[in-house]
Amino acid sequence: MTREEKSIAIEDLTAQLAGTNIVYIADISGLNADTTSKLRRACFKAGIKLEVVKNTLLVKAMEVSENEYGDLPTVLTGNSAILISDVANAPGKIIKDFRKKSAKPVLKGAYINAEVYIGDDQLDALSTIKSKEELIGELIGLLQSPAQRIIAALQNKFAGEEQAEEA
Repeated sequence: MTREEKSIAIEDLTAQLAGTNIVYIADISGLNADTTSKLRRACFKAGIKLEVVKNTLLVKAMEVSENEYGDLPTVLTGNSAILISDVANAPGKIIKDFRKKSAKPVLKGAYINAEVYIGDDQLDALSTIKSKEELIGELIGLLQSPAQRIIAALQNKFAGEEQAEEA
């Protein structure tokens, strides 16, 4: 790669990192062509961008990024792929699903909403993180629950009074 090509690649990576708050880094080396193709298809269906990257270029892109990636650049050894998503738990779910059939992909680390997660042992926690939409849905459900109980109690009371009047 020439210096100009490296510079363009770093600018590309920097732009991708600037456009998201959710980045997973995984090792997908050793996957055969068929499995890699299935992984790419699953990522595409889930709205996840999967790209194999050069570690040195990704480190430079992280350094110039406005986001603070903490110790995440330290995991950039060997082969690395980035998974970029709008949903925090989507890449974790994809990786976990693929791990049922093979030992890869291996999670190296993740950056989610200014939080840094290092190591494959974080996969279970990351795959169960609730999305913004899920949290809002739960909150609305919790807020509606007391009101629904009151309405049900009032309906039961009025139904009981009507039955008493009829008797």
